[in-house]
Amino acid sequence: MIKRGAERRARGGPESGPQRALITAVFVSRVGNGLFNTAAILYFTFVVHLPATQVGLGLTIAGLSGLAAGIPAGNLADRYGPRTIWLTSLALQAVTMAAFVLIDSWLAFTVVATLDRLAAAGGGAAGGALVARVGGERPAAFRARLRTFVNLGVVLGTLGAAVAIQIDTRAAYTGLILANAASFAFAGLIAFLGVPNYRPLPRPEEHRQWSVLTDRPYVSFVALYSAMGLQYQTVSLLLPIWLATHTDAPRWTVAAVSAVSSGVCVLLQSRLGSKVETPRQGGRAFRLAGLLFLVSCPLMALTADVPAWVAPALAILAVCVHSIGEVWESSGGYTLAYVLAPDHAQGQYQGLFGIGFNAGQALAPVILTGLVLPLGHTGWLLLGVFFATVGAAGPPVAAWAQRTRPAPPAPEAAPDDPAPVGQGQ
Repeated sequence: MIKRGAERRARGGPESGPQRALITAVFVSRVGNGLFNTAAILYFTFVVHLPATQVGLGLTIAGLSGLAAGIPAGNLADRYGPRTIWLTSLALQAVTMAAFVLIDSWLAFTVVATLDRLAAAGGGAAGGALVARVGGERPAAFRARLRTFVNLGVVLGTLGAAVAIQIDTRAAYTGLILANAASFAFAGLIAFLGVPNYRPLPRPEEHRQWSVLTDRPYVSFVALYSAMGLQYQTVSLLLPIWLATHTDAPRWTVAAVSAVSSGVCVLLQSRLGSKVETPRQGGRAFRLAGLLFLVSCPLMALTADVPAWVAPALAILAVCVHSIGEVWESSGGYTLAYVLAPDHAQGQYQGLFGIGFNAGQALAPVILTGLVLPLGHTGWLLLGVFFATVGAAGPPVAAWAQRTRPAPPAPEAAPDDPAPVGQGQ
């Protein structure tokens, strides 16, 4: 099933027009995300005058509500074509993002944020299916290359947001929000003009809209990936708090480690990701990532035990190790997410993949700040052991999943080929 479906995918190479168009569209939208996400909390608290606790509650409600859109949107992408659903989600996000400039109450904020998260979750499922089609025979390698531009776009957007934050006026923050809304519209236009409207693939009779939930190996993989997803906020949330409250490192260290993390991912994502294309390689990449996190987490903890002039260097070293692990983790995750999914149901499977990841990210702040941080050095060590344990489960889960996939059909002999030895004419 997987191989037959692969034959129906686009066969474009790394420089194919649809791939360039999708990369450009995603890059544009991520620049907008970087502009907005960096300054969003400041806009909602200082401009709209919502208490930080209310903003957090609203975002939590929106995030949990968004989980409901993953599989249904994926099914729509499988039925009507991934580009159609992805463009629809971009249009909705452009509208909801622009609506943020009009909110003046917590209820309005929560409603708009929820609609935005529903559209984003739907776009994630449809976008994953679209990557599978545009990526041709190597969707995971293309996804790794795409992620390079995702990181680069966020970095550039973040730098642009810093200017607005320095200006610190309502007009400046409003400009960021509207720029993000425009980025969704512009990304949709690029994809509409440059990405083909792929037809849905034929679905077998046994296909069901919720069949992914009965695929135990895939569900197990999603659970592993969700758990390993704690590593993202280890660098973006836990380490900054640790540096600020437990070390004598200068404040600029927080910005430095963030820049280094993004830089390592930009430089290595495509190079290392292209080496991970089979389920076996995906499982091994997952295991290697866990081991690298086992090294990086204690190094981050040790920043509290060294002089102020050493702490920044040690933090950057730890983040370099961690970011290399992130590249392997994401590469293994993308490979397993695409290769283990039947081609006719990529949207549905990518929907569950997105649900798992987003659920893990929603729980990460509570786990990292409520369990790991209070334990200090012990918490960091336990976190590293947790990552290594989750990573060690990668190869057996990948092998289990591969055993349950349909065997690829035997290649048919060409008409002029001689008959195989031992067979009659």
